[in-house]
This record gives sequence, C-alpha cells and structure tokens, in this order.
Amino acid sequence: MMEEVHEGTFGTHVNGHAMARKIMRAGYFWLTMENDCCKYVKKCHKFQIYDDNINTPPNPLNVLTSPWPFSMWGMDVIGPIEPRASNGHRFILVAIDYFTKWVEASSYASVTRKVVLRFIKRDLICRYGLPNQIITDNATNLNNKMMTEMCEKFKIKLTHPLHIDPKDGGHL
Repeated sequence: MMEEVHEGTFGTHVNGHAMARKIMRAGYFWLTMENDCCKYVKKCHKFQIYDDNINTPPNPLNVLTSPWPFSMWGMDVIGPIEPRASNGHRFILVAIDYFTKWVEASSYASVTRKVVLRFIKRDLICRYGLPNQIITDNATNLNNKMMTEMCEKFKIKLTHPLHIDPKDGGHL
C-alpha cells in the first residue's frame, strides 16, 4: 500500500508524514503507520535526489556592511587564464563594491604592483571617489609596501582577512 501511495499512478513522492495522512484519508490506519512511512520514504531513491531538504548545516555568515555605495571594495586577481586572450592578457583584476555589487574589471598580461595601484587610482578613485576601505587577499601584488603607502596617503583602510571560505561565494 505504501508503495502505491508513494510511487504509484497518482503517487507524488511526498514525505513520510504527508504519505501517512494520505493513507489515513483513504481509510487505513495502523499504530506504527507514520514511522513506517518515514522509513519507507528514506529508502526511496527519487525522493532522496529531488527532495528540497538541505542536509548540510549552514555556514555562519560573515556580515560585511557598507554604509553607502562605493565606500568598501573587495579586490582580487583571476588567472592565469589559458589560452591567452588575443591581446596576450592572462589575468583579470577585479574590484566589487560591497554595497551595490558593482564590478570593475580589467585584463592584463601580468598583474604587477604598479598595475594594481594604477587600477585603483584610475578605475576606482577617479570614477567613484575615495573609498573608506579596500579588502584584498594576501597575494603579494595586492598586499605590499606600495599599496600600504597609497592607502595611508589617501586614508583608505586596507584589510586582509585571515581566511576566505569558497563556500561563502568567494567574496572577500
């Protein structure tokens, strides 16, 4: 009977509790019915694949709030990308605003310290004004003396998180 209700012609692969209620509406009952239905559903391959229950615990959220647009940027380098672009570029320098999620990106053959500083000045500061904070990983081209000096000069807080979890979407 459980097989017909769960997988039969009109079976909808419902969960164990709903299946027990459906059997009761059809006029059947036994003392361990709900427990039996739950056990049956756990053995159903299709139900396990298509069920919308999430069986992994959620990660704690790292809340980064930006008080207004373009005041907090996250920066990272993507690459090397193979094959090279037609202009020989293999890297993409990306900055994402935490408030609007606006993306600024430029491709480069190599990402040097000077390239990063020029990108920040030309593509961030000149377009959107001075940010309060820039968040980068610990890559040497993003975390160096020139970058620190520039941030001190413009009074920008430079932050390097200790750990970036890919499960968080890779956001810095």
